Amino acid sequence: MGRVNYLLDTNAIIDYLGGRLPENGMLFLDEVVNNVPQISFVTHIELLSFKSTEKHESILKDFINDSVVHYIHASITEKTVDIRKTYAIKVPDAIIAATAIHHNLTLVTRNIKDFDKIPDLKLLNPHLI
Repeated sequence: MGRVNYLLDTNAIIDYLGGRLPENGMLFLDEVVNNVPQISFVTHIELLSFKSTEKHESILKDFINDSVVHYIHASITEKTVDIRKTYAIKVPDAIIAATAIHHNLTLVTRNIKDFDKIPDLKLLNPHLI
C-alpha cells in the first residue's frame, strides 16, 4: 500500500510546534514532518502573519523552508471557485481544500467542521488520533 500524503492546515502546525497535541497526534505529525511536510501558500502566509517573537518567527520560517509549499494555479483556482460557490466557506479554506483535493492529499486540521461538507476532501484531526 502506498504512503498517504498530507496537507497541513495552519492550526495543526501551530498545535504541533506548540506541543498542544495529544501524544498520538504529536507522534503522527513527527512522522509527517520527518517525511517533508506539505502546506498551501495560504498556510505559509497565515503562519508568518501571526504576531510572534523573533525566536518563534524563526521556527516558523524554518518549518516553511523545510516544507513543500503548494501555490495556486488554474486547476486549483477552478476547484476553489466551485467549492466556494457550492459550500459557502471562506476563500482561504476553499483554497486549502482545493489544494488538498487537486494533489490527492489528506488535510490535517482540527477544524473538521470547516471542511466536512466537501465530499471529495479527506480529513484527519490530529487531536483525535
